[in-house]
Amino acid sequence: MSGFENFWAIYGNLVLTLGTNALLALSIWLTLACGMLAMANAAFMGIGAYAAALLTMNYDAPFSVALLGGMAAPAVVALLIGLPTLRLSGVYLAMATLGFGEVVRVTILNTESVTGGALGLNGIPQLTQWWHVALSVVIVVFVLWRVRASKVGRAFDAIRGDETAAGLMGINVRSSKMLAFVAGAAIAGLAGALNAHLTFFIGPNEYGFDRGVEILTMTILGGIGSLIGPLVGSFIITLLPEMLRGFSDFRLVVNGLILVLIVLFLPQGIWDPARFKRWFKGGKHA
Repeated sequence: MSGFENFWAIYGNLVLTLGTNALLALSIWLTLACGMLAMANAAFMGIGAYAAALLTMNYDAPFSVALLGGMAAPAVVALLIGLPTLRLSGVYLAMATLGFGEVVRVTILNTESVTGGALGLNGIPQLTQWWHVALSVVIVVFVLWRVRASKVGRAFDAIRGDETAAGLMGINVRSSKMLAFVAGAAIAGLAGALNAHLTFFIGPNEYGFDRGVEILTMTILGGIGSLIGPLVGSFIITLLPEMLRGFSDFRLVVNGLILVLIVLFLPQGIWDPARFKRWFKGGKHA
């Protein structure tokens, strides 16, 4: 066995998890970029994972169809719950979307005949290949990069800065928020579908509060000032448990501590282009 094959046999799943976590970080970046603290991405990931897994297990659907189903299901749900919840903002929106996540978890637990209940789904075909994950990340980053430079992206920035002023400038605030919310749900669903066909097993507890905090931590740690930030944050949070295996039982505590430290000392995250420019200018003048 060659060196690369040996490396892939040991760390292949970790590398692919880096990609799926990058998608999750980008999914919540999209809502944060529009000024919404929505905490439903873990639930959307779970909906996408179960939808895709059921399509391949029960209906022998092609993997491409399963991925599309995994994106469509949470997008439709996001559209439905977004109608009442997106009237809220700040901590109230966070509480409402956290409540929705709990509803999803309890629903999965009580539909045992379909979802396997607390036992989850076993025997999911391991169809996810490295290029599926890599291509998904590249496409999502490219699309979001184009959106960020477009009129829609500028509307998101305006809403995040001042929602009232954005509305007075003629921006349809409600439609823009709905677009970000639904698109973020679809990306989270894609991550869930890819992850479900990578890990062989999924269960309801994988998509609860802990995962929601982890996804938020990735993006806040990296920073929402650019698309690079969520990628950096997702890589750090994914690799941290591997480097600190002895503290695996305290993973949620570590994530919470990271959030507090970032808010206190690096409010714009690790990847802050504005801070880099200041450092560069300061170095030049020195």
